[in-house]
Amino acid sequence: MRDLFLKQLEELHTMLIEMGALCESVIERSQAALMQEDRGAAAEIIEKDSEIDMKEREIESMCLKLLLQQQPVASDLRKVSAALKMITDMERIGDQAADIAEIIKTTDLKAPVQELRLGEMAKATMKMVSESIDSFVKNDLILAKKVIDDDDIIDNLFLEVRDELGRMMQVQEATPEQLFDLLMIAKYYERIGDHATNIAEWVVFSLTGEHRSAELVK
Repeated sequence: MRDLFLKQLEELHTMLIEMGALCESVIERSQAALMQEDRGAAAEIIEKDSEIDMKEREIESMCLKLLLQQQPVASDLRKVSAALKMITDMERIGDQAADIAEIIKTTDLKAPVQELRLGEMAKATMKMVSESIDSFVKNDLILAKKVIDDDDIIDNLFLEVRDELGRMMQVQEATPEQLFDLLMIAKYYERIGDHATNIAEWVVFSLTGEHRSAELVK
């Protein structure tokens, strides 16, 4: 029975890696689509979001099977419970990448976008998502805590982008609509960083039984 549980737990790890790879992919594509104003790529991101939703349902089913059909010990129970929480954040990452893509599809952003650090924000959030999943699969508490600390990088980048957009508004370097949409894109990347932080916090919980009491992003 224990061998079967461990085999199913390994399958769960694989599914989480696959879902994480999908999340990384849509963030990476969003960055490329943003820099190149590639509306075709933006449409692909929106389609890919449905794959992330499907993967969430598959993992949820696997977690419930492990909880109902097996008798996990406390540490395994925390791991499965953490996975159930993590996939909610991963699904939201897909949603927010799709929100970014929707803006790219419908707005002319090319004029001011190259002057901002949105591309850097995208790369930093993609790294956080990747490392948060890695920390779960590898039971790496140090890496999970690094991801939590790295959220400050995203927050600081968001503040820089916000301030630069304020400067652009004063000198009228772009339309108000462009500036608002760019601010929303920056906010979506900042939220993705928050979700990666949530994932890392659930990894800490799965390994230690402790969870930071900070409010989780919705």
